[in-house]
Amino acid sequence: MSYDPRQLSDEELVQRAHAELFHITRAYEELMRRYQRTLFNVCARYLGNDRDADDVCQEVMLKVLYGLKNFEGKSKFKTWLYSITYNECITQYRKERRKRRLLDALSLDPVEEASDEKAPSVEQRPELDKWLVHVNQIDREILVLRFVAELEFQEIADIMHMGLSATKMRYKRALDKLREKFSGVAET
Repeated sequence: MSYDPRQLSDEELVQRAHAELFHITRAYEELMRRYQRTLFNVCARYLGNDRDADDVCQEVMLKVLYGLKNFEGKSKFKTWLYSITYNECITQYRKERRKRRLLDALSLDPVEEASDEKAPSVEQRPELDKWLVHVNQIDREILVLRFVAELEFQEIADIMHMGLSATKMRYKRALDKLREKFSGVAET
């Protein structure tokens, strides 16, 4: 039976994927197409470089492909996807942290290993990246999930295994810290 995957909701695509995978991947491909840009942006902002973000995105897509048959729909597909993404980013971050110091892993100018490509300058990165280095890791994760992935607070709380009020409080404190840090910047 033919269908246009672009016309279906995430929930309908998940149902189709349950029935189709692994012989047909149309529903899965559409789900990944819908979220690939945001998925990459979340990973890039969290990890601090495009190379690691690309690796994590590939890993997430594979986990979704093989895990989609077991997805029970107890949460939205988007929440499940970003939960996987968050966990993969943490795993990658921990690997990198073992290799280099935390400040190097989160700097705006990461040292690229044997790369001919010049790392992007601070001026070339979005404003959010400039701000994110001024908050701790957990607050950075909350801000990225809120602004880049555009998740609701309850979804963020579920992904990070935190209470809703704790998530909102950390979000507010992180924003307050950034406002305080950059309040004079906009005026100059």
